This record gives sequence, structure tokens and C-alpha cells, in this order.
Amino acid sequence: MNDITTRRSSAAGFGIFTLILIAVFVALGVWQLQRRVEKHALIATLDARLSAAPEALPPPSAWPALSSAKDEFHRFNFTATYAKVPDAMVYSSGSAVRDDVTGPGTWAFLPAKLASGETIVINTGFVQNTMQDRAFEDRVAARLVTGAPVTMTGYLRYPEPPGRLTPKEDKAKRLWFVRDHRAMAQALGWGEVAPFYIDLEAPVPDSGTPKPGPLKVRLKDDHMQYAITWFSLAAAVTIAFGLWWRGQRRKGA
Repeated sequence: MNDITTRRSSAAGFGIFTLILIAVFVALGVWQLQRRVEKHALIATLDARLSAAPEALPPPSAWPALSSAKDEFHRFNFTATYAKVPDAMVYSSGSAVRDDVTGPGTWAFLPAKLASGETIVINTGFVQNTMQDRAFEDRVAARLVTGAPVTMTGYLRYPEPPGRLTPKEDKAKRLWFVRDHRAMAQALGWGEVAPFYIDLEAPVPDSGTPKPGPLKVRLKDDHMQYAITWFSLAAAVTIAFGLWWRGQRRKGA
């Protein structure tokens, strides 16, 4: 009698554990489906922003109301003059938003002054600079600083924070590993800058370098695959428990 009671108690405990496991797997699958819906909505929003006609850059008085969530990747037109100050470069192993950038190099960041006096930092484009050659970067950036106003089209972007494994910037080489234009401005004496920077789309310099260009959304979308995995695990556990239960009933017969 005690043996039968023990077996039933063990079976009940194992059954409860199995139900909890199935519930967790199903919940994770549903969560991935929800994330897929959210990801598709985000992709649609970014696609709409990137493909929309450029607008005039908002005046400085409106900048505090701008935000990454509702304004990043909008296209804007403006006229500014590149400042005669040291540039900065940001190392990159490739690009998630530029189809024409597939290998390592650097992005050339330069501040530019609006007619109203405010400074906007411009990511002027990609430089094939695998050796992180500071002298080469100096020559490339110097060609842009002519003292003449330039009419530009670009995408509004916000700075990215460094991760735990992000290398520290090399101030001697003016080399960064994240696009934090505010840190660059503070380290290099650019003065007060806009809370955002601009990823330049046009114009392309006569030399072709730095190379600006259009952006394209390429967000990773594996949520359906993950959902199928979780649901499959739930089904596998259910089948395994069913087989085990049938075996237990035969033993007790």
C-alpha cells in the first residue's frame, strides 16, 4: 500500500513539473510571436522614415522635444559649414544599415556650424581605413573643411552608449569605438553640440571619401523560428510525458 501511495505521489509531482514546463515553453513561444509583431511594426516605421522625402531640420528651439523613439532615422535638409577643428573617427567592422559597407573601416565625424551658430556633428561617411591610419584620416577630413556652407541631406541619429566589452577610446588617435558624438565633442573641444548627430546621405565629395550614402533597415527577425522551437519543445515534453504515463499505468495494472 505504501509503495502504491509513493508511486502515485511521485507521478503527481512529475505531472505537475511537466505541466509547469509545458506552460513555460508555450508562454515563451507566445512571447516570441508578440515580439515578432512588434519587430514588424518597428521595421515598417523605420522603412517609412527612411523612404520619406527629407524635411527642413527643426530649429534649435525644437531640439529638446526630439527623441530617439519618434524621430531617429527621419531625413532632414540643412545648410552648415564644417568647422576647422580636429575630426574624430569611429571604428566599424561593417554596417547594419548600409548595404555598401561590408568590411572594416572608420566613420569620419566632423562638427559643422549652422547659420544660427549652433553646432551639429556630422557622420560624413565611411572611410576604408583598416589600419586606423590617423594621418590618412586627417587628409580625408581636411578636404571637407573649405569654409564654405554646404547643403546637406542626412538622417537624424542618437548616440549609442558603450557596452561592457567596448574598448576605451584612443584620444591620441582620436579613435572611438561607439558613436558617442557628445564624448567626442567634450574630448576634442568642439563646444556645445546638438543632442543628436546626422548620418550624411548627400552630397558625396568629389573624391568619394568619406563615403556617405542612403540607409536601409536590416533588423534581425528570427522570432518565428524561436517561437516554433519553443512550441516544439512543449509538444515534445507533452508526448514524452504521455508515453511515460502510459508506461506507469501498465506497471500498475
